[in-house]
Amino acid sequence: MTDEQKGILDKLRKAIFEYNAELARVSAQKAIELGIGPVEAMNVMTVAIREIGEAFGTGELWLPDLIGASDAMQGATPVLEEEIRKQGAHREILGKVVAGTVFGDIHNIGKTMVTTLLTAAGFEVDDLGVSIKADAFIEAVQKNEADLVAMSALMTTTMTEQEKVIESLKSKGIRERVKVMVGGAAVTEEFAGDIGADGYDPTAPGAVQLAERLLGKGK
Repeated sequence: MTDEQKGILDKLRKAIFEYNAELARVSAQKAIELGIGPVEAMNVMTVAIREIGEAFGTGELWLPDLIGASDAMQGATPVLEEEIRKQGAHREILGKVVAGTVFGDIHNIGKTMVTTLLTAAGFEVDDLGVSIKADAFIEAVQKNEADLVAMSALMTTTMTEQEKVIESLKSKGIRERVKVMVGGAAVTEEFAGDIGADGYDPTAPGAVQLAERLLGKGK
């Protein structure tokens, strides 16, 4: 690897730690122009976001740090994923995840942090966004042949939508082949059990560990 290539990968890593989405995007594009494999560039960001996630989990960093790093990674990820598709490169994945904030709830931060960390951990994530109806979750699960559904609900008025999604999975006959984890400020472990979810965790780093355990990928 040339000094120029090493330098651009250093910039990509720096962008994550400085929460600079534009620098991340530009560095990712430059990495491709310099002939750096998109998977290699993605791995640089993965290592950086994991370090930040671990520091958040131990209390060394705060929520704004994790949000900033997540935003930075999202600045570069589409560029690298597009190049991976063009090259037909293979990035080993731990499983396929469909994620979203349930219908009626437009809160995005917690869900975005979880999806970013899941991507960094090696999952392929289809982030549906916010205020997602049960039918849209089902359609995405079937389209992606997903292994896991991750749902967020911040408000007590919307958390029951998580149960609707689980019931829809059952009615379509696909509940047994997909794991379900739930989270969000309104959700508790007791509620998760009551609605038939497979797991719950109140933190973004914890949600990644939960996803790994549910799919048999945990340590």
